[in-house]
Amino acid sequence: MINTNCSAVHTRQALCCKMSVEYDKFLESGQKWFCHVDDDNYVNPRTLLRLLSAFSHSQDVYVGRPSLDHPIEAADHVQSDGSKTTVKFWFATGGAGFCISRGLALKMSPWASLGNFISTAERVRLPDDCTIGYIIEGLLEVKLLHSPLFHSHLENLQRLQGESVLQQVTLSYGDPENKHNVVSVGGVFGLQQDPTRFKSVHCLLYPDTIWCPAKKIHHS
Repeated sequence: MINTNCSAVHTRQALCCKMSVEYDKFLESGQKWFCHVDDDNYVNPRTLLRLLSAFSHSQDVYVGRPSLDHPIEAADHVQSDGSKTTVKFWFATGGAGFCISRGLALKMSPWASLGNFISTAERVRLPDDCTIGYIIEGLLEVKLLHSPLFHSHLENLQRLQGESVLQQVTLSYGDPENKHNVVSVGGVFGLQQDPTRFKSVHCLLYPDTIWCPAKKIHHS
């Protein structure tokens, strides 16, 4: 657990402050993959590892799911005549989670390390996940790999049903206004006990977990 000393509010500046610390800690760690997920995601490590094992961490890999069906545009540089150039790029939403290879993360360093991430985000006036996309697609010209295995609360999660739920990398759930936006899984726990369905998903994936209901043994 690392105290970022960033503000707890949900503003662009606070989110970018946290992402900046995450990025720096990743570079320090020497690990192969930088994966960011929100605190309301369920992560299935088995499927995440299966996905990442298809790539080399020394290649340029940026994988996740866009929340929009089109790239976004940001004002990039102010020209000498006062006009602004714009850049178009896709970004993977932080609400579904995304992963970046170490090779690519190192190339991001001039715009992302040691607090530069915050100044880059301020320059283009974008939130944390959009700024990641701006650096990777807009500046480094590395394409986002669109994966359907990451899920945020911004999509219709009820379309995910049964066995397919257990094949995903990340899952999310609706907020109090949209509490029906959850995945459909068989009844390990009732909806009142498990409104997000994460406990049920976990027990289907890891039935030996101590707090999961014991399987009934049928005697013939």
